[in-house]
Amino acid sequence: MSKRPTPAKITAPLAAVSAATALVLTACVPAGPETAGTDSGEEAGLPVVLTTFTVLQDMAAEVGGEHVEVRSITPAGAEVHGYDPTPSAVRGAAEADLVIANGLGLEAWLQQFLQHADAPTVTATDGIDTLAVTWLRDHPDHAGTAADMPVNPHAWMSPVNAEVYIDNIEAALAEQFPQHTEHFAQNAEAYRQQLQSLHRTTEERFANLDAPVRLVTCEGAFSYLAQEYGIDEHYLWSLNAQNEGTAAQTEAQINYVEAHSVPTIFCESTVNDSAQQQVAAETGAELGPPLYVDSLTDDGDVPTYLDLLEYDIDRILTGYE
Repeated sequence: MSKRPTPAKITAPLAAVSAATALVLTACVPAGPETAGTDSGEEAGLPVVLTTFTVLQDMAAEVGGEHVEVRSITPAGAEVHGYDPTPSAVRGAAEADLVIANGLGLEAWLQQFLQHADAPTVTATDGIDTLAVTWLRDHPDHAGTAADMPVNPHAWMSPVNAEVYIDNIEAALAEQFPQHTEHFAQNAEAYRQQLQSLHRTTEERFANLDAPVRLVTCEGAFSYLAQEYGIDEHYLWSLNAQNEGTAAQTEAQINYVEAHSVPTIFCESTVNDSAQQQVAAETGAELGPPLYVDSLTDDGDVPTYLDLLEYDIDRILTGYE
């Protein structure tokens, strides 16, 4: 569960961070259309808010409204963890008046990217009660203990946590652009009301079920959603930084699906589902439609963050209601 934080602290520009301490950029997906390099905000005379991925872009746009131009470094459809920012994105960093990041290790490339940005940075997850990837303790590919478990960065997958994101975004915008504080507050409150409505509806849907929901996915990206609504979660790998779809991971997934007679399994839209296809073939489970986590879509199923949550919840509950 999350708690309402004090406003997130905005850090000074990181353009002076030394290359010796910067993280090395690693390519994970091909570059798609780049939203961070546009100049529409500059042409309109609006301050530019740069976010690390499209979920944050949507949140910031909801709060900022007409007073800011919000861009995303990663384009729609991209996998965030190991993204390699394009040259146009790097050039666009210099135009930013504020940078909003998820933190919690999600953006492995961020510190090096921020060397090109002369703007303050806010971490949208400040104040959230984080979850460790504790399932790894029993995973055949991991020999560590609970003390060395990484933090799960996908905190936005709980609508309750999303309120904390909105609090931090509102505070950051108000601090940077105080002339619009009242409008930011109004927009943020309206958005919180939508999040609270979705949370109440989802709680009711899960409370009315006769059987436990077992969510079997490729990546452990749904832990916050699972904790919020009592879902039994199982996945192939914890985070994209690790090896994906190894033989041991696949065998463990097959054993779980067979032991619990799971009818439908899923994979996320931005990752390779070949290992999950093998699980489906071996167990007879249906491989359901892709679930969305790291990215919205330009059009189609999930153009907004609220659409993303509603879409995923509807798919997860298929066959249970």
